Amino acid sequence: MSKDSSLREHLLSLLTGGNAHAGFDQAVEHVPAELRGKIPKGAEHSPWELLEHLRIAQWDILEFSRNPDHKSPDFPTGYWPAAPAPADHKAWDDSVRAFRKDLKAFCDLVADDSTDLFARIPHGDGQTILREALLAADHNAYHLGQLVLVRRLLGAWK
Repeated sequence: MSKDSSLREHLLSLLTGGNAHAGFDQAVEHVPAELRGKIPKGAEHSPWELLEHLRIAQWDILEFSRNPDHKSPDFPTGYWPAAPAPADHKAWDDSVRAFRKDLKAFCDLVADDSTDLFARIPHGDGQTILREALLAADHNAYHLGQLVLVRRLLGAWK
């Protein structure tokens, strides 16, 4: 057992969510297809826009963390989909699947004892895997909260 195993466990719990708020699976399940592209009054984004933003941003943080050749999308336009609605059911399902895949990869990176959570990422400017994991968890929690609120405004939340 590594000396930072407790920290890794806490990070994994934070990344996978659901401790103090709805997790990813709760937030995206049973969103009616006809509401995925709707922007409710008082909101800035549709469920689709929030899902895609979550996916793109998490992917970017993960790739920055593990790939020295990664190039981030242009900010802010590269982090949001071009349209408020998915092209079809498959686009929604593909985005959900990609988010889950990247989340698992991030969790695997954090759980791996050979990953030094405190070492500076060589191609960064002071970032560490610990910082990037916290950033991903914080960003995801923020936008999952938005997604739940948008679903409530659309009448699609239990």
